[in-house]
Amino acid sequence: MKKVIALLTGGTTGEWVISVKSAATIAQNLDTNKFDVYKIMLTQQGWFYEPADSVKVEVDRNDFSINLKGRKITFDGVFIAIHGAPGEDGKLQGYFDMLGLPYTTCDALTSAVTMNKGYTKAIVNGIDQLHIAKSAQIFKGTEYSLEQIKKDLKTPYFVKPNNGGSSIGMTKVNHVSDLQLAVDKAFKEDDQVLIEEFISGREFTVGVVKLDGQITVLPVTEVETAKEFFDFEAKYTPGVATETTPAPIRTETRARVEEIARNVYRKLNCRGVVRIDFILSEDEGDFYFIEINTIPGQTATSFIPQQVAAAGMKLNDFYTKLIRETIG
Repeated sequence: MKKVIALLTGGTTGEWVISVKSAATIAQNLDTNKFDVYKIMLTQQGWFYEPADSVKVEVDRNDFSINLKGRKITFDGVFIAIHGAPGEDGKLQGYFDMLGLPYTTCDALTSAVTMNKGYTKAIVNGIDQLHIAKSAQIFKGTEYSLEQIKKDLKTPYFVKPNNGGSSIGMTKVNHVSDLQLAVDKAFKEDDQVLIEEFISGREFTVGVVKLDGQITVLPVTEVETAKEFFDFEAKYTPGVATETTPAPIRTETRARVEEIARNVYRKLNCRGVVRIDFILSEDEGDFYFIEINTIPGQTATSFIPQQVAAAGMKLNDFYTKLIRETIG
C-alpha cells in the first residue's frame, strides 16, 4: 500500500525561492512505487495544491486535506521542505502535532529553539570538544551599548539576525566604525541580533540524520569562498564557492567531528536530517559550532544531496529511509 505524502513547499520569507528548488529535487527523487506525492504550496495568500491539469485547490486547514473532483484526500505524513518561517521555526510542526500528522523534521520545540542562534549555542555549550565564539546578543527596542561590545569583543565580527537562514542580513565587520551599519542591516531581518567574534580557520558543514534507527553522520563538506564569508550569493550561485565533499581532513579529525555532530543531534533532540556548520581552527584544531539548520536545502547544488552521493547512497533511497524513520 502506497503512503500518501504531502510535500510542503514555499513559505513566508525570502527563503521561499530555495524552498521551491528543494521541493523540486525531493519530488524528482521520491519513489513513485512507494509514495503518492502531492506538492502543496504555502504562501501568504493561502495553502494550495496545484494539479497539472486543473486550477489550484485550497487546503482545508481543519484537517490538512484536499478535495479533488469530489474525492477527499488525506495524508499519511508531511515532507516539510520550507526553509525559514513557518516551516523551520516550529509553527507548522505544532499544527501537525495537534492534527496527529507525522512529518519529516525536528519537533516543534527543537525547531523553534534552533531558529534562535543564541539559544542554540547556550544548549550545545558544554558538549565535549565543542567550542563557541565569544558573542553578544542585542534586542530591538531595548538599551544596548555598541561601545561596550566593541570593548568586549575583538574584531573582526560577524553580525547576523538571530533567527533566520541563508545568511540573509549578515555582515562581516572588519572595522569597529562599520558596526552600527551592520547592526541596522540585521535588525531589518529580525528583532534580535547576534554579534560574534570571527573565528579564523577552515569552514565545514555536515549532514546528520537518523536512518534505520541509527544516527548517521554524512561525509563532511569543506566550503571555501573568495568572498568575505559564505553569504547568500556564495551559497546559491554555482561557481562562487568551492565545495569539496568529502572534505580533505585527517581520519582522526573526521572521527572527532562525527562524535561531536552526533552529540549535538542528541542534545538538541533532533529528528530527520539536519546540517551542522562549523569551523576547525588552525590545523584541524578546535571545533567551533556556528549553527544548525533543521531543514537544510535540498536543491541540486545543496550540501545534503552532495553528501548523500559521497556516502554512496542514491537520493531516492535516502528519502525513502528518511520517510520511514520519521513518518513510518
